[in-house]
Amino acid sequence: MGVLRFNSSQCCLPSTPSSLTTSNNYTQASSLNLTHIKSSGGGGSSYACSAARRIVTTRTATDSPVETADAGAAEDVPPCVNFAFVHSVLLPDGTPDVHFRTACGGQKLRNIMIDNDIELYGPYSRPLLNCAGGGTCGTCIVEIVEGKQLLSLKTDCEKEKLKKKPKTWRLACQATVGTADSTGLLVVQQLPEWKGHTWGREKVTDGEE
Repeated sequence: MGVLRFNSSQCCLPSTPSSLTTSNNYTQASSLNLTHIKSSGGGGSSYACSAARRIVTTRTATDSPVETADAGAAEDVPPCVNFAFVHSVLLPDGTPDVHFRTACGGQKLRNIMIDNDIELYGPYSRPLLNCAGGGTCGTCIVEIVEGKQLLSLKTDCEKEKLKKKPKTWRLACQATVGTADSTGLLVVQQLPEWKGHTWGREKVTDGEE
């Protein structure tokens, strides 16, 4: 069994509920579990994904000036979307190769991936082998594992290019990630046509290892 858990207190997440404001400093952390389910007869692997959020507490002085400064800085941080990009090639131990990023919403998924050095085109990355975001070549395909509600509806271009593909597949150049105020977690499978695993739909609980 291979399990990957993402714990990050640095991601831009919604502010802590006011009911939790005490003399302690509360930080919201996001957890992502990618749990191995089974191996198929063809040697592929199946993974299930679940996202969880927990509250982590760290003791601080009530009147600490550092705490006050940190609180003010946190208020200035714009809302962000958390991303987990899963590479098509598994790591040597058979677990997914996951890269975590954050970005503000309102952008095309393609732009977010390129700006954050996330592989998008695979064998079509060289100039003239893709349309550079024009929506005419259909080479920037991704699979949305979790968080599809954060994306814009499929365009007519996407519907045409992906009409014979799974419903979870999108064109990164056509999909807009929310708005400037959006928050949440988006799990994206890179290069789904060449991935060495499949995504299961079994429920994974937070405590399951």
